Amino acid sequence: MDDQTLAQRARDERDAFGVLYQRHVTAIYRYIFYRVGAATDAEDLTAKVFARALKHIHNYSDRGLPFTAWLYRIAHNVVANHHRDNSRHPSVPFEEMDLHHGQHDDADHQIDAEHDRQRLLRAILKLPEERQHLIVLKFVEQKQNSEIGAIMNRSEGAVKSLYHRTLQQLREVLDAADAEQLRASQLHE
Repeated sequence: MDDQTLAQRARDERDAFGVLYQRHVTAIYRYIFYRVGAATDAEDLTAKVFARALKHIHNYSDRGLPFTAWLYRIAHNVVANHHRDNSRHPSVPFEEMDLHHGQHDDADHQIDAEHDRQRLLRAILKLPEERQHLIVLKFVEQKQNSEIGAIMNRSEGAVKSLYHRTLQQLREVLDAADAEQLRASQLHE
């Protein structure tokens, strides 16, 4: 049974909502974890997302968007409230993020790859929250631009534009970090 049908049934049947929960809890948890960086916070916020979804399931209507877009929008709002309430920006421990998927046999290559991964993660964390949100949806959750648009309440064209500007800003942040590292190494010579 598809998500939209289950969502309609979940208005009267709690078991239908349970199926939706089982289907999507892992993805929603992962999304939240990458936004808050702490497992305990991610668990609590994931519970809040599904509690809010259950409470408002009667408001859900199939408008041609995936049910997950509705869940991710709730998750985004819960995370935004969490950050506002805690007056802090999202941070993710480098060792717990997995943007590097490959295995390498060569130890030197592994060390270089880990250095590059940490460099990239530090740069991502310097981006504004909305752009971090986009990167998590695009690269961690591997969402299509149309899905990201539904989640972020933007048109697909606006998502493409934001994506382009985000990559450009990320390049600038990385270039600035490289220049700073070069200056620091020249001072130590």
